[in-house]
Amino acid sequence: QLQLVESGGGLVQPGGSLRLSCAASGFTLDYYDIGWFRQAPGKEREGVSCIKSSDGVAYYADSVKGRFTISRDNAKNTVYLHMNSLKPEDTALYYCAAVDLISGTMCVILPQVKWGKGTLVTVSS
Repeated sequence: QLQLVESGGGLVQPGGSLRLSCAASGFTLDYYDIGWFRQAPGKEREGVSCIKSSDGVAYYADSVKGRFTISRDNAKNTVYLHMNSLKPEDTALYYCAAVDLISGTMCVILPQVKWGKGTLVTVSS
């Protein structure tokens, strides 16, 4: 199973910034495409951003394009989600998972993924 640990969430005012971290335990992130997902109360989980292991090509959902940036530091076995210009509608539980990023546009969750607890992001004044 591939389980990752999310951290970095918190309460932030609209327009603020946060950086989420996604760390692996027991395996190396280098070999995997990694994606960030979120689930708001009463809504289904949705893909936010994904990054390829091979060349760093990234995908962003339209709702976060231009505001969020995904990056990876293989030396630290960690993937980050830099979130700027946060809006109340970004409020959600954020998860990361191993994926297959296909053609730079589709993040397919790998079958051996075990979801972590996520990290809560609340955007509110």
